[in-house]
Amino acid sequence: MKVLKFGGTSVGSSESIRNVKEIIRSQDGTKMLVLSAMSGVTNSLVEISEACKNDHNSLISPNIEALRIKHFNLINELIPQDSLNTRVKQHINDLLAELQHHATQSWNEEINAKILTTGETMLTFIFSRYLDFMGIKNTLLNSRDFMHIENLENPDTGHVAELLNEILKNTEQTDILIAQGFVRLNSKMEVSTLKRGGSDYTATILGAAIRAEEIQIWTDISGLHNNDPRYVENTHAISQLSFEEAAELAYFGAKILHPQTISPVIGKNIPVYLKNTFTPEAQGTCISSLTDRKGLKAISAKDGITAIKIKSNRMLMAHGFLKKIFEVFDKYETAIDMITTSEIAISLTIDDVRNLDNILAELSNYGEVNVDFEHSIICVVGEGLIEDKSSSRIFEILKDVPVRMISYGGSNNNISLLVETSHKIEVLQKLNDKLFTNRPEYNLQ
Repeated sequence: MKVLKFGGTSVGSSESIRNVKEIIRSQDGTKMLVLSAMSGVTNSLVEISEACKNDHNSLISPNIEALRIKHFNLINELIPQDSLNTRVKQHINDLLAELQHHATQSWNEEINAKILTTGETMLTFIFSRYLDFMGIKNTLLNSRDFMHIENLENPDTGHVAELLNEILKNTEQTDILIAQGFVRLNSKMEVSTLKRGGSDYTATILGAAIRAEEIQIWTDISGLHNNDPRYVENTHAISQLSFEEAAELAYFGAKILHPQTISPVIGKNIPVYLKNTFTPEAQGTCISSLTDRKGLKAISAKDGITAIKIKSNRMLMAHGFLKKIFEVFDKYETAIDMITTSEIAISLTIDDVRNLDNILAELSNYGEVNVDFEHSIICVVGEGLIEDKSSSRIFEILKDVPVRMISYGGSNNNISLLVETSHKIEVLQKLNDKLFTNRPEYNLQ
């Protein structure tokens, strides 16, 4: 069985959905489809949730009506047959009535999740009925029945497999299974999410659970590029990445991948293909246990980074000092991205500032604390990058822009630079010139 995930732009219009249908029909064997909401829908649902949270009830109904029009227009374009068209619209009306009910409840995290996951529920139903209309047999599943993920960082794919297999035993077998991305049940069996962009993660969790032949992630980009094409000219898709290289790039900001996408399939030897829905003939990127060459592969950037410096003349070298610092971040479940130390100070970065005030208050017990906001981590990735002598060219950037921190040697595959976000585009472009444009041997695909 293959797992095929289609993102929001891939299902964002009737034309793109017809493209998806053709992609599915072109592939043999059993396929599990993981679908996102239509592009723009989750943003509207976030607005509805915020209105619910802040008691701005007058904003809820107009947003819901806009969603009704958007989905009804899609149904009209895909399913012109009157009776089926009417039945599909009635079901969408029922889902929107449920959404209206959630949005008028007292806001909490579960209500938020129920609101935000409505888009996937609506789109998968419409898509399934469209395939019915086209005479293509399919089975619509409810991801809430099997995506029971207690630990976001370490999902129990075996438990997911048990639940899914039990459902499939009692379900009419077809070659096309359709599931909603993004949604999960947490340890309290409450509706929750895999966070924004989490449909990629759904696909690899399911792929690992069913021991899929391969996983395909279809977006509007032809594979993972060697730099950010939004800011850098003449980038190219990388044809082959190792799991480790892709995991580094995803965590440190590669737009095409959810940060945790690769983790479920590392060690299971299930290849992940990144493909473009609108140019399916393009090669894209294959992520697997293989690597075609060592050395530099790509650059990515992660925004929203906060740098914290703790300075203490008397305590840094004392036994157990670092342990106490880390315990503060552990207490507030806040991950650290980068860390450097000197004789009198420790600097580190985080991307989650929800508990920053509490963290800073506790850190002040151990020394003088300084905080810098609006930074970005620039990550240079490649298998065995540390051992590549030409990697020294990365540090030529120091004469061009101020670098706040450098992480070198923590991984053989990653060198990271912390810069102010205002310098990010300049750094990406200059690194591209130094590492790719002026070194054509690294433009091999």
